[in-house]
Amino acid sequence: MIVAGEASGDLHGSNLVKAMLSKDRSLNFYGIGGEKLRDAGVDIIADSSDMAVVGLTEVLSKLGFILKVRHRLKKSIQEEHPDLLILIDYPDFNISLAKVAKKSNVKVFYYISPQVWAWRKRRVNDLARCVDRMAVILPFEKEVYNSVLLDVDFVGHPLLDTVKRTRSRSEILGQLGLEADRKIVAILPGSREKEVTRLLPEMLGAAEILKERIPSVQFILPLAGTLPIEMITTIAENYSVDIKIVRNNDTYDAIGESDMAIVASGTATLEVALLEIPMIIVYKVSPFTYLVGRIVIDVEHIGLINIIAGKRVVPEIIQGDATAGKIAEETEKILSDRALADRIKSDLRNLRQRLGNPGAAERTAGLAYELLQG
Repeated sequence: MIVAGEASGDLHGSNLVKAMLSKDRSLNFYGIGGEKLRDAGVDIIADSSDMAVVGLTEVLSKLGFILKVRHRLKKSIQEEHPDLLILIDYPDFNISLAKVAKKSNVKVFYYISPQVWAWRKRRVNDLARCVDRMAVILPFEKEVYNSVLLDVDFVGHPLLDTVKRTRSRSEILGQLGLEADRKIVAILPGSREKEVTRLLPEMLGAAEILKERIPSVQFILPLAGTLPIEMITTIAENYSVDIKIVRNNDTYDAIGESDMAIVASGTATLEVALLEIPMIIVYKVSPFTYLVGRIVIDVEHIGLINIIAGKRVVPEIIQGDATAGKIAEETEKILSDRALADRIKSDLRNLRQRLGNPGAAERTAGLAYELLQG
């Protein structure tokens, strides 16, 4: 059984499944995932796009469905006893499954640690009690578990294998109808519907302001696989700016040719960073979620890039400041300051070196298969 409750988990889980199948074609997988895990051969019983949530208020709106799926998986663990349970991030849901698996003598492999270093640090004790082995993807995470008896391996970040350009600048610009001598700004509003409805209007409002100030600027919007294109076009039709929507295998090529990106806080910031594109990070949740977060989250930065670097590499625009005007202002600063953009690119190159070596899926597959066979 494999459980990936979000878009990034679907991607990393699919590569893990492929690597495990290359070791043993007789393996069968089922569980929660999206299009990529389904394409990898996993029997999907609930789609990750229906499970992903941002903030406490959105959890409430999807709680009934999430609890129903969790009950089904717990029953499967207890009655069908899979040989291995693979959990990918998605902590509150997955830790509860791990506890059931432990009681049912089902081995548990956790890939991509919950962010216990940011909040609810006591979860390391829960994980130590119900997880047999863990693979972490950030360089500082292994030491987080030094205080407990848990077998933890740093495998490197899986995005090192997937984030890369595949075509020339002329090919991608020609396909998208973009002009090489004009600035390109990428807009990445997130992978969850609630997140997009909250952030995209402000991002498109910023695009309108930028278009007035820099008439030659061009905009692209790489579409997350979890989102219907109709959702984006419905929002975009309210704004008087031309946005090229990029889909499927063209997204990294398109982002890689951008001069700048406006990115929702999350995994996408790391994808943009690995392409060495300057960015601003935008974070906005419900007022209640933000208030609770201020109380319980213990990190200096919101953006993953800045957390890994241990300093403010790129600007963060948070909550009440996440307005069209502020986003446009910070974007224009980087677009108009070559030295600032170059400094950010240099910091992003250094960041890549801290994330380990390519091959995370293969290393993780080896660990998981070893646990399966043990």
